Amino acid sequence: MRIILASKSPRRKEILENLGIKFDIIVSDADENSKETDPSSLVCDLSFKKASAVSDTLLPYSSNEETYIIACDTVVALEDEIFGKPENKEHAKDMLSRLSEKTHKVFSGVTVIKINQDGEISHVTDFEGTSVKFSKMSDEDIEFYISNENVFDKAGAYAIQGLASIWIEKIDGCYFNVVGLPIKKTAELFKKMGCDVKSIIQSR
Repeated sequence: MRIILASKSPRRKEILENLGIKFDIIVSDADENSKETDPSSLVCDLSFKKASAVSDTLLPYSSNEETYIIACDTVVALEDEIFGKPENKEHAKDMLSRLSEKTHKVFSGVTVIKINQDGEISHVTDFEGTSVKFSKMSDEDIEFYISNENVFDKAGAYAIQGLASIWIEKIDGCYFNVVGLPIKKTAELFKKMGCDVKSIIQSR
């Protein structure tokens, strides 16, 4: 059995590695534009596009083992606005100042594509949502944070597992979803495809 992560995200890579899962990385070159405006629909659409772009690179498929492709997309939603990755420092500052003292939601869409030995393809897609409450971030706090952490590859311009944890008051839902890969949801999708994640976790 081969597992492929369709992402260059170091957070997603670390989550799978910490589980003891052996996998390859093939970075998706999917077009990440979408007509979806609802955050849950948007992340589902983009995760499917990412997974499909990688599966296309494997076709025509010929192997004696099943292959599973995992793709994920994450956004931050504040009220009716969706935050992706900041374009520059000022954009990051604006995002963080708007998240300050407010509760937002983090949505991740996950797609698992299965390619069986004869090349037959099937897939499942779902999403996870987590509420995150920020305490007050002053302008000085925001400047400090941006100066000490790479925020430009992170939805909403922050990483819950990094320095931003200083200002995170509480979360309601899956922590790993906010990190970037809701692992429980991912395991559920594998199970729907007929694969128990426990069977692909290496002995430690």
